[in-house]
Amino acid sequence: MKLTEENKKHIDSLDVYQLLYKNRFTPCGDPWFQDETGKYWIDRLAKLRNEDIDAYIMASKQMGWER
Repeated sequence: MKLTEENKKHIDSLDVYQLLYKNRFTPCGDPWFQDETGKYWIDRLAKLRNEDIDAYIMASKQMGWER
């Protein structure tokens, strides 16, 4: 998916839990995780993880691996 300003604003509005949750549980092939938008999503998640690894770990533990 092409990275538009609207998509970028949406991704930037999500917290680490929301980004990680959708990354973990969204089915393969979802357009949000493809091309420029997918790269931006993953880069944003990595940035937040690097800024506060404890928040990232807590979010991961809270959501687990099963829906």
